[in-house]
Amino acid sequence: MKKTIVLLFLLVLWSSGITALKPQRFHKVLPAGNYSGITALGNNRYAVVSDKSKEDGFFILYIKIDSIKGRITALENEGFQSCNLPNRDIEGICYRPSTNTVFISGEQDNEVYEYTLDGKRTGQRLEMPAIFKEAGHNYGLESLTYDRKRHLFYTTSERPLKGDSLLRIQSFGDNLRPERCYYYKPDEPISKKHFYGVAELCALEDGRLLVLERQIRVPKLRLGASTVIRIYEITPTDKPFLEKRLLKEFRTRLSLTSRKFANYEGLCEIPGNHLLLIADSQNRFKGFLSDWFLIIGI
Repeated sequence: MKKTIVLLFLLVLWSSGITALKPQRFHKVLPAGNYSGITALGNNRYAVVSDKSKEDGFFILYIKIDSIKGRITALENEGFQSCNLPNRDIEGICYRPSTNTVFISGEQDNEVYEYTLDGKRTGQRLEMPAIFKEAGHNYGLESLTYDRKRHLFYTTSERPLKGDSLLRIQSFGDNLRPERCYYYKPDEPISKKHFYGVAELCALEDGRLLVLERQIRVPKLRLGASTVIRIYEITPTDKPFLEKRLLKEFRTRLSLTSRKFANYEGLCEIPGNHLLLIADSQNRFKGFLSDWFLIIGI
């Protein structure tokens, strides 16, 4: 009877898009950070950005994943690759195989620059439409992804620009020039006490584009802090307005008995039809928060 109840419960979770969490942390090998973006480089290597790192650049991590169990079996920090410039609140990162380079978005300047894998800027950047400068420093370019099959970059602001009610998801070609602009309606905040916005985009091999929306509530005493993470799928077409469908939803909470609160900001596709997420722990805030990694199926 108990097995039947468990199976029914898992079936309800699967059919509703709600995901059961099995996060992992690697505090012995990974320094405390504000990890905000992750991208796959190939051969079990990933580039990760921290929006509060001392300098502009990225970490390279070796991450071995058991795709059958959906678990990380090994993680090694191969070091920080710096361009010797100040951090500009770097948030999103993506990899372009044809040039073996990464691109990083900054929320402070709302620019996307190209870097070699040793952290140096190439001098190239996406030609951002001037309107994205209106995003300001707090709700600017939080997300970035690259569609490797269709050779397209995508980015958007965390919240709609001033005067807009919809988000502008902007695409760019391999020539780094803007192409199509799409319009996307984000969720309304659950309450006035919730911080909300789009934290990441993720281009899938099959042409879909994932949108990571998060809502966060942090009481003054911190206990009871919670997050609602929703991953939507959209399919860019010739139409300017995008329809979204909920793919996954999960929640985290900080309480006396649970410290699995997680502000997931980074997202990338990994082999085995899975996604890898990474959380911003605010440098493991006062020992209560953790640099969580999470693998979920899609």
